[in-house]
Amino acid sequence: PATVLVAGAVEFRLDGSTGAGRPKTWRPFVVDQGDVLTLGDVKSGVRAYVLFAGGLEVPKVMGSAATFTLGAIGGINGRALAAGDVLRVGRAPDARGSDIGAGAPSLDARHVLRVTMGPHCTDDFLTKADLDAFLGAEWTVHYHSSRTGVRLVGPRPQWARPDGGDAGLHPSNVHDNAYAFGAIDFTGDMPVILGPDGPSLGGFVCPGAVIGADRWKLGQLGAGDRVRLVAVTEAEANRIARERDAAITAGSTRPFAVPAVLRGRVEDPIVAEVGDIRVRRAAQDTLLVEFGPPVLDIELRLRVHGLEAAIAEERVRGVLEMTAGIRSLLIRYDPKIRSAPDLARALTPHFERARTAEPRVASRIVHLPLSWDDPACRAAIDRYVRGVRADAPWCPDNIEFIRRINGLPDRQAVKDIVFGAEYLVMGLGDVYLGAPVATPVDPRHRLVTTKYNPARTWTAENSVGIGGAYLCIYGMEGPGGYQFVGRTLQVWNRHRRGRAFDEHWLLRPFDRIRFHEVSAAELVEMREAFPRGALDIDIEPGVFDHDRHRAFLTERASEIASFETRRRAAFAAELEDWKARGVLTFEAEETDGAAAPAADGDGAAFVASPLAGSVWSVHVRAGQRVEAGDVLFVVESMKAEFEVAAPAAGVVGEVLVSKGQAVRAGQALAAAAA
Repeated sequence: PATVLVAGAVEFRLDGSTGAGRPKTWRPFVVDQGDVLTLGDVKSGVRAYVLFAGGLEVPKVMGSAATFTLGAIGGINGRALAAGDVLRVGRAPDARGSDIGAGAPSLDARHVLRVTMGPHCTDDFLTKADLDAFLGAEWTVHYHSSRTGVRLVGPRPQWARPDGGDAGLHPSNVHDNAYAFGAIDFTGDMPVILGPDGPSLGGFVCPGAVIGADRWKLGQLGAGDRVRLVAVTEAEANRIARERDAAITAGSTRPFAVPAVLRGRVEDPIVAEVGDIRVRRAAQDTLLVEFGPPVLDIELRLRVHGLEAAIAEERVRGVLEMTAGIRSLLIRYDPKIRSAPDLARALTPHFERARTAEPRVASRIVHLPLSWDDPACRAAIDRYVRGVRADAPWCPDNIEFIRRINGLPDRQAVKDIVFGAEYLVMGLGDVYLGAPVATPVDPRHRLVTTKYNPARTWTAENSVGIGGAYLCIYGMEGPGGYQFVGRTLQVWNRHRRGRAFDEHWLLRPFDRIRFHEVSAAELVEMREAFPRGALDIDIEPGVFDHDRHRAFLTERASEIASFETRRRAAFAAELEDWKARGVLTFEAEETDGAAAPAADGDGAAFVASPLAGSVWSVHVRAGQRVEAGDVLFVVESMKAEFEVAAPAAGVVGEVLVSKGQAVRAGQALAAAAA
């Protein structure tokens, strides 16, 4: 026996020993042993929820009972539920609970998202017209959305700068920094609201972040939904949070009503400036501390390390966590204790200490195998061309693109540089679990590329890519934007098996990575053995000495300058070619997130798409006889694949779509025979 509550816009019924009934949503009810609870379709929003008094008994991982399926962490073995799983209900001291007095919250509230502005809403990244469009547009949710991120279709920025420099060709590219929860980042010209399964570190401009009280709405946004963004100040966001907390305690849904769509004030995101250190507001509870100019400089990363260590050593009041980027430190704090300006003042003495960097830092050399131009990378490129952007100038061959944009004579030259380089790990969690963002110690090995625009929707686990002047090993399967060179071993180990994993993550900040070549078949065997501790890799202890590094740069200055001059010329030529061909920017088609139209024709449609998405596969041809329930099409939407089955027996008259085609919700996929 248990007490259950069903939340969301969903119909359900309860069948048991006392007969059948239809309890109401948002009210707790008792179920007895053997009762069957059946849920129907979600009628509004995307998700419904089933809550159990006392919770569900599952092992906690890193303090959480949540399931992160992409990383295979938490819940039931880190995966979605499957037939035969047994979930045990915890004991609740008060099993009855209480009704929500004001009725169900309005899911229409999902169409308005309140945001705090920062860190990158300043005129060094975006124009005033860009910000006006950002806050004035009615955005459409793209069908390539999920818990990872909600993609929005709408106006394309004009940008306040021509490119991202060493961070990448596109003006949305920045030197990688950590992301605040709910951050909205422009992956090229398309904004993405980072969800609960979103990346922790990345290299894209973030003009704002969804406030904590509105993040529940991200779970109810579906393909084709229209969304408006409303700016609020840090103080307003924290007031709204207090009102929400009080309402939850009182059982009221008043703060969950649709907020008024008023033009909010864009608060200055620059909280403080101390010498060459700039403090930006990244969310209502988060600061981004930036060091020096926006360039790749190892000394800046060492200064970031010094600040992080100083704050941790003193245990600065209110600081909850810190994440280091290339030239920045993201600091999340408790807004009940401190405000952004107050915390910036408290950190000022530590900024002074971080003006200079300690020249020596522990630095292991980690030797990793690399399958060059791995089949998994080519599969991701093919999927991107078919489902996201067919005219991308870096496709269908990322390595050829890397060669061209860096002015190298052939593909072998790219390969020689990658295998000859020593990559210094500048940050961890770049995209996901334990993923390093690293740069070659020798500037003559720094291949500079641009990132995918828009980002890929799928990347194989442990693919290796280059974006801007940085290399990344993807910690898990997910989205991504770096240009592929190959694939390597796992950098995250769920069970910490093997001598390489004294933590879940393989690499540490300031480690140096060296690659050696293996075949794709050899890597498959190595990848099977490594997670279970049956394969050892070579890891050498050592120290990175920045004084010696600076001496090397002086000694090789002319060679470095020659390499960079050739690279910049090729980079500029590529940029001009893109402008001439009209592929510098990308604008999503209206079908990528359009509202549902009626079925084509006058009712002659045999089957229609249940939602906006792209046609993943076609299993029927014109003139074919089908039976009720036969799968005719598979439509990909919201990172899931949906089968479209024949509603009845009959003959298909015409197939109206092809593989890879974007479709609207309700669009006819096949017509009935006359």
